[in-house]
Amino acid sequence: MARLIIMGPPGSGKGTQAEYIARHFGVPAISTGELFRAHVRDGTELGAEAGRYMDHGEFVPDHVTTAMLRGRLENDDAGAGFLLDGYPRTVAQIGALDELLAARQQALEVVLALTVSDDELTERMLRRAREQGRSDDTEAVIQRRLELYRDETQPVITAYSQRGILLAVDGSGDRDAITASAIAAARSRLSGG
Repeated sequence: MARLIIMGPPGSGKGTQAEYIARHFGVPAISTGELFRAHVRDGTELGAEAGRYMDHGEFVPDHVTTAMLRGRLENDDAGAGFLLDGYPRTVAQIGALDELLAARQQALEVVLALTVSDDELTERMLRRAREQGRSDDTEAVIQRRLELYRDETQPVITAYSQRGILLAVDGSGDRDAITASAIAAARSRLSGG
């Protein structure tokens, strides 16, 4: 059983790594972004509420995100564990996740934090913007996104570091090497090493 979180700034490859790592441990990768899109697509009440915020480029409120996650964790495939991508994003969400897991008599085991220099992140996102024709991803916009990420997630990283379950993984370089490092770090912690 593995109950994991993956964190990383925009452009760190977090979504890609989440899929590989989750597959290795035989657990679902649960992305809040995918949850939002699925609820909106399916026309659920939570999706309608989330959509109102997403349409204005605002963060979906914690209570909506947590309610979606609660429902997702009740699916059979999450019984043996999960890898969360995009949750918790705030200290309040840490508390909500703790409560969800306590109700299931479970605890979070590992938080993987991908670390990549701002220069490399900016280069990656500018390259992606050129390849995908995204003129809105300018260097100034990218810097603002990185600043918001740091402001928003630093308290979350600090909280998990204080619990002793945060593992920093170098997110630079070859994708396969990053995956191998992340899996090795998580496996070591899960086996009590």
